[in-house]
Amino acid sequence: MWWFKPRAVSKIRFEPPKPQARRAGLAIAFTTQNEARHIAEWARFHRLVGVEHFVVYDNGSTDGTVDVLREAVGTERVTFMPWHQKFFDARRDAEFHNQVLCFAHAVRNFGGAFRWMAFTDVDEFLVPKQGKTVPEVLEPLGDFGCLSVPWAMFGRGGQMQPPEDGVLPNYLMRNRDPLATPRALRFKCIIDACQVTAVQVHEFEVNGKSEGINEDGLLAKHSDRASAEFLRTDKLQLNHYYTRSDAELRAKIARGSNKIVDPEKHAARVWRSVNLIEQDVVEDRCALDLLARHGVDHL
Repeated sequence: MWWFKPRAVSKIRFEPPKPQARRAGLAIAFTTQNEARHIAEWARFHRLVGVEHFVVYDNGSTDGTVDVLREAVGTERVTFMPWHQKFFDARRDAEFHNQVLCFAHAVRNFGGAFRWMAFTDVDEFLVPKQGKTVPEVLEPLGDFGCLSVPWAMFGRGGQMQPPEDGVLPNYLMRNRDPLATPRALRFKCIIDACQVTAVQVHEFEVNGKSEGINEDGLLAKHSDRASAEFLRTDKLQLNHYYTRSDAELRAKIARGSNKIVDPEKHAARVWRSVNLIEQDVVEDRCALDLLARHGVDHL
């Protein structure tokens, strides 16, 4: 008999939440673990670009990450959920993807209070390239269910150790063309939770359909997003600082995956992505340009 490992449970379906009276604004839901070094800069940036609330699912941080977050944006803007766990389907011994569980919980329990909900990590920054805020980009799109924002992948940029003055001023080199590096191309989503019927990490099913729009309102199946027609970042870009410094990259690899995978395979996969990201780079100052439009020198 051939032995095989059951596939992880990476998609969860449910009924959408009901919209709450006077729901409004943009919230971000995310998982985190030991990000005290970076989370204040990340949170202040997102407050600057119009995020009203932060729903943090903390995966057992021991460095005061959540306290730093509360200090950065105010306790009233933070909803804290402990999320230190691994769950399995007891019949198949299949692992539940912890981030998918987080996203499903956030949609069902908090999504009805907000007009939009974004799902990112602390190494990802939603950068408006026109105007000053993310809601300025979202409002003209109307009553959409799921907006896909493609990764713009930033590498180490020559930084061997974590710079003292943060991420945004020090990592300016990104991969030139996401279509040239399909292994590194992913999306994160901004959704209307009250239309979402299933979640995965990089896509959300809307009213029973696996489809959504880009920043121009173009509708496509999620399976068709990786096309030159769909990939647009003229109005909104998701800067993914995948590596940060060389020291942080190596520490990230040493920690291993947040899923149960072979450590050597995980390390090899990360290095393949890094090599793709750093093989053809251009300078990208869109985050610093955004700060300048706000009249802000640093965060």
